[in-house]
Amino acid sequence: MMRSRFLLLGLVGLVAGSFVEAQKEAPRIPPEVRFKTGYMNPSGRPADFHSVMLWGIAIADTRVSGHESATVEVASVQLSCRADGQDVVLINDSGRIHGGLYHRIPWFQGNQPEPMPMTSDAANNAVILAVGKRDDRIWHFWSASPRPALPAGKLAGCTVQARVRISPGGLLQMGMDYWRDPTVPFGSGGNNHEAGASNWYFPSDKWQDAVFSDIGGPQL
Repeated sequence: MMRSRFLLLGLVGLVAGSFVEAQKEAPRIPPEVRFKTGYMNPSGRPADFHSVMLWGIAIADTRVSGHESATVEVASVQLSCRADGQDVVLINDSGRIHGGLYHRIPWFQGNQPEPMPMTSDAANNAVILAVGKRDDRIWHFWSASPRPALPAGKLAGCTVQARVRISPGGLLQMGMDYWRDPTVPFGSGGNNHEAGASNWYFPSDKWQDAVFSDIGGPQL
């Protein structure tokens, strides 16, 4: 899956309370990160884009002592869309993702990934990303399931949710793209439309639900 983090020229801010919270958290994000808070593409999904795919970004915070051992565990990813008032689950994967390692400085430069190493946590049916071992790269992942078509009907938007555990020194952001159709490649660009991304999620010894949605406006 080829993509670029430079598709957006403008951002839509979060609702007032969330925006203030996100701005407080921004200094916790490394300076090279392109978007330090959640964002949403103000132009919305193009009418001729009929597919969607979730994605995530995991990195190590190199400013943190001991970041070399940082990990991000991904137990599950889910993508659902709301059409005609009904929520339809399009992807519901556990213990599996696809992805690649992308240049971090400059952010996503060249858009040419290396293979992304993964190990399994059988006890939690999760994938472990050892982000601290390649702290010079963006660990960019997406669903192992094929890119789905949007459900029929009037689309209100879609929601991404990932069940994750982030160790000290790790950071995670979730988002999604709309695509022209379920099989078109990235090509030279223009076949995908970035919907936006969540605020960043920070380390915790507990499992977290990382969520992004474009239903009803900014809900990051």
